Amino acid sequence: MLASFYQNFLEKYLNKAQLITLKMLVWLLQNQKQVRIERLAATLPLPIQQNSRRRHLQRFLTLNSLSVVLLWFPIIEAIINQHFKQGSQLTIAMDRTQWKENNMLMVSVIYQKRAWPIYWCLLEKDGCSNLTEQQKVLRPVIRLLKKYKLVIIGDREFHSVELAQWLHKQNLSFVFRQKKDTTFRKKRQKFQLLSSIEIYPGVRSFYTDVKVTQKKGFGCFNLAVYWKRKYRGKQDKEAWYLLTNLPDLNTAIKIYSQRFGIERSRRNSASERCSKIVKQAVTI
Repeated sequence: MLASFYQNFLEKYLNKAQLITLKMLVWLLQNQKQVRIERLAATLPLPIQQNSRRRHLQRFLTLNSLSVVLLWFPIIEAIINQHFKQGSQLTIAMDRTQWKENNMLMVSVIYQKRAWPIYWCLLEKDGCSNLTEQQKVLRPVIRLLKKYKLVIIGDREFHSVELAQWLHKQNLSFVFRQKKDTTFRKKRQKFQLLSSIEIYPGVRSFYTDVKVTQKKGFGCFNLAVYWKRKYRGKQDKEAWYLLTNLPDLNTAIKIYSQRFGIERSRRNSASERCSKIVKQAVTI
């Protein structure tokens, strides 16, 4: 049921009874394909009453030893070390998904058109994340992967120059897509909208040392502008405006393009399922 790789790690952090419960829960998730605590308790193969099984699951899912940092970090670190050499470049994607009443902010590492979840949190609100929440999920990942060269990428939700400046001060690279109504200024020129840049499919441009805010105290970054040409009958509706501290156009476009090769089926994300289970276990 559990691969030997995971078994070896889990045995270090869970006692025998807890490990058995985890195996049963994984088996139930694979068979029931739903995360309702009542349904899982009804089918949990333990010789006790259903209410007792429900309380057993609730207690198990709120164990401190099941925290992301204590249990998941050693596992994902070992997986990353197997596939990447220390000192090599990792592309780290930030993303947020609103699924029913759950609003999740997640940080993942991209590998071969897949996103491996590293750290995530449930936001106690609807809508977009703010700088404080973004820093909250990034800090543990940056500490965990300090032996690698990280490039943080994100869509237009993560367009803030404050986030870019914060990463730049830590000597981290980034590529963040900007909204077309963002203003920018080239050297010795006036501020203008990104949408005012003359661009059409198949064209790309790169501007160095531009400002994307009229607030004082922020440095200059680079701006990559790219509109993908028509391919196999499909045409992107608009151009990409990418704020980055990477030194050239092609590198910025290549790295950001990895977002669109990811398997992004959030409905089948194991991490999202488990987060919802934990939330229900705490509130029921």
